[in-house]
Amino acid sequence: MSPKGLELPSTLAAELSDKGMEIVEHDDLNGVISNVDVLYVTRIQRERFPDSASYFNVASSYRITPELLCGARNHLIILHPLPRVDEIDPRVDELPYARYFEQSRNGVPVRMAMLMRVMQ
Repeated sequence: MSPKGLELPSTLAAELSDKGMEIVEHDDLNGVISNVDVLYVTRIQRERFPDSASYFNVASSYRITPELLCGARNHLIILHPLPRVDEIDPRVDELPYARYFEQSRNGVPVRMAMLMRVMQ
């Protein structure tokens, strides 16, 4: 799921396809939210746009809100690497789908275990 101009690079898509992965791309979350099990959200990077107007036009169309999630599956999980900018409405934090704070908390022991492993 990405706005026009920020799609998966064709070389990566080809490599994944060559390894048997099915690539399905969409640019409208409203049309597929009812089919999603995990929604991994990241910020739209302003630095990838030629001007502020282009950025704000795209960024406002990729915002996760409670209204958008009305048609979501009951078991949907929303992840995000944090910190967020404006891509997830803070009201989503109270919904059972929001797992990004748990994701962040779990990152601490995972990084600790990785550091322990490389230091042995």
